[in-house]
Amino acid sequence: MNGFFDIPSDLDNTYFGLIGLHLREALLPVLAGLLLALPIAQLCVRFRWLYPPVLGVTTVFYAVPSLAVFVVLIDYTGQTELTVMIPLAVYSLVVLVPAIVDGVRSVPQETLAASTAMGFGPVRRYVQVQLPIAVPAILAGLRVAVSSSISLVSVGALIGNQGALGNLLADAQKYGRPELAVNSVLTTAVLAILCDAALVLVRNLLTPWMPRGKRQRPKETTVRQAAAGRAVARQERPEPEKAATR
Repeated sequence: MNGFFDIPSDLDNTYFGLIGLHLREALLPVLAGLLLALPIAQLCVRFRWLYPPVLGVTTVFYAVPSLAVFVVLIDYTGQTELTVMIPLAVYSLVVLVPAIVDGVRSVPQETLAASTAMGFGPVRRYVQVQLPIAVPAILAGLRVAVSSSISLVSVGALIGNQGALGNLLADAQKYGRPELAVNSVLTTAVLAILCDAALVLVRNLLTPWMPRGKRQRPKETTVRQAAAGRAVARQERPEPEKAATR
């Protein structure tokens, strides 16, 4: 562990400073992607013919290597965090748009009809009815997008130490210190796990009606008890012939 947390001076940051930088470069693009994906997904739900081309375009963008995007952007945004965050925001759309579309489409038609009858307009119905019901699907997409973004931030080390924890990988090779590479990999993995756990907690808080874990067991026990009760009732019920003689 000697030198594990000894960050080289050329990074101009501490260990916890790199963690904060990594989270900023990873989470802000996902947030921007979510804000962009919400109206796009609503258009795809309203106009079904629009969904296939939108999904195709986002998939093509995701297939473009981030290094190629850096080469295009660097003339406009320079060697800055923005150059790293723009492609990450675009990459998140390939996960978030389908997640939101699937979640919104899962809303029962009876619910939509009831909200329309109550005077809800399209925007109000989307915000107050469809999105809350689609929360599980949206957060499932966010979990994938956040984990992917946290891992991809390290590529920013190729454009002037903009990779946060990924910069440790370059310095591990530069100074012959493999412990820095281990530090980068382990810390990035821990950050991804913690962010995923936080999103699961948020999902549990926003969807208290969803069955989770042990909550399904009482339901199974109730079914078994009901079946046993019906069996006892059949045993105690008099047979037709005996009932006739009585």
